[in-house]
Amino acid sequence: MDASVEAAFDAFDAAAPEGWRVELIGGEIHVVPPADGEHEEIVSETAEQVTLNRQDRELRTYTGVGLHVPDVPGTGKVVPDLVIAPRGSVADDRRYHDPAPVVLVGEVTSESTAVNDRGPELRGCARAGIPCYLLIDREAATVIVYSEPTGDRYTRAAEIEISKTVALPEPLGFDLDTSRF
Repeated sequence: MDASVEAAFDAFDAAAPEGWRVELIGGEIHVVPPADGEHEEIVSETAEQVTLNRQDRELRTYTGVGLHVPDVPGTGKVVPDLVIAPRGSVADDRRYHDPAPVVLVGEVTSESTAVNDRGPELRGCARAGIPCYLLIDREAATVIVYSEPTGDRYTRAAEIEISKTVALPEPLGFDLDTSRF
């Protein structure tokens, strides 16, 4: 990664107002404004369902946690809406963490993030080997569960309309009910 891009990213990240996120995806810096209430309701509902229904009781739901994901020119720095990983996976003082223990990344699209959520971040999570990428696409009114990563893509995708249920793969192993989204 170009050192000047990394330095600029660090400067933007340090200067971002509270609630704003700064991500480095595909060598580009993205400054993301705070989410709207509908977005946060969907993230909260999804996190609650994971907490109540997960099969592995050691899994935790995290929001606002940064991850290093493989990127074409180097390492991307993303802050997914939801990260599911074993207890202790992010228990250090770093802002961006190793994605190896992560079992699911969840993204709820917003006008400012949809293009990255559907493209570069999805590919980066596949390259990182994250078993499941949950895309809740508000503009398309769909939910897509991507699984079985190979290279820079997921080989399986289960798509439903928001308001239906969709199976989340193991180790989560339950049906996510999107009727409350």
